[in-house]
Amino acid sequence: MNASLALGTYRIPGEELAGAARRAAGSPSAWIDTAPNYCQGRAHRLLAPVLADHPRLHVATKAGFLTSACARAARAAGAIPTAEVRHSIAAEFVRWQTARSRTELGRNRLDAMLLHNPEHRRQDQQDLARQMRAAFAVLEEAASAAEVAAYGVATWNGFTHNAFTVPQLDRLAREAAGSSNHHLRVLQLPVSLVMDTHLDEALAGHGPITQAADRGWEVQASAPLHGGELLTLATPEIADLITAGTGVAAACLAATASCPGLGKVLLATSRAAHWDDALTVTGAPTIPPATLRTVLDVLAAPL
Repeated sequence: MNASLALGTYRIPGEELAGAARRAAGSPSAWIDTAPNYCQGRAHRLLAPVLADHPRLHVATKAGFLTSACARAARAAGAIPTAEVRHSIAAEFVRWQTARSRTELGRNRLDAMLLHNPEHRRQDQQDLARQMRAAFAVLEEAASAAEVAAYGVATWNGFTHNAFTVPQLDRLAREAAGSSNHHLRVLQLPVSLVMDTHLDEALAGHGPITQAADRGWEVQASAPLHGGELLTLATPEIADLITAGTGVAAACLAATASCPGLGKVLLATSRAAHWDDALTVTGAPTIPPATLRTVLDVLAAPL
């Protein structure tokens, strides 16, 4: 089964965000992924009316990156040491950001709260582990208070840069919860025909996607079209190899959606036609693993 389609909001202009969110509300997954720093810090405020109109629409947001205004507010609340901080996963900041996000989005409970690129500061692995464990403990408290349904990690290169592993994340969550019954249930990472490392690993039955899926976590693919660059990087020949007679965008999205272990594909588009096409792609039969393996081999071959 293909991964389901969800709305990623990182690259959507503010004036187009509400319309895109309303379309997402009518999709099978009805899931929106956002962050407080998106749309120059306006994403939560712009999404709140849509969420109020669609109570069954799921929303995930993040804690990590701060705009200047957010940093000033966090500093005033004592959640960060100085107003110049631009990224933090410190426990007090995660607690503050979780409460602030619930207020801004108008939701008593967030469907998921993700640590946003915890590898960003490239700190010592042991220090990073300590910070993540403390942040997980805060999110476990929020889950116990029914303020978040689940939490997780949204990473860009945390696995490829060996900042952490899925078994380590699982261990840190167990320690934070005091048992194996923790609420770390979402993992978000880039999967595309450009950033194909995790797709390649999943096809071989190992790597973070497989490890997370085996634990029952939902794995979400970010940047499935690599920020739109695949539309010019991929060729019609590659598209035909994936699925004959399909356009480049549809074929590349189908390849990502067919990755074993993926639960959702986060697509950032504000165009109704593109969203409808993507729904068709994710609702189509899965591309066979052998075909995806061939595609990756062709892409890896020297020119």
